Amino acid sequence: MQVTIPDKLYFKIGEVARLTGVKPHVLRYWESEFQNIRPVKSQGKQRLYRREDIEFILQLKDMLHQQGYTIAGARKILAQKCRSLQPPVDQPLDAMRMLRDIREDLLRLRTLLDRT
Repeated sequence: MQVTIPDKLYFKIGEVARLTGVKPHVLRYWESEFQNIRPVKSQGKQRLYRREDIEFILQLKDMLHQQGYTIAGARKILAQKCRSLQPPVDQPLDAMRMLRDIREDLLRLRTLLDRT
């Protein structure tokens, strides 16, 4: 099922429920089970979901309802995907060297910007 997500920054829980076909109480439960779903709260304590949240909810709905995963199984699969997206750092020295290089690049960039 292809869902067209409107071009907005934030969506209220009712809008997300209509777009995804997932009831609001299920969305609130999934928030407690998956750290990837973290809507911001307005001053009136209303949940405001971002586009990334909706895309994740649609992916999760597919895993749970179509592919037959359990909550624990979906959590495990998603954790494996997140680990595979992270760049491997073999040793702390590699990470320190990488950070030093980034710092040097930023300093060079600042120098260039100061000249203009």
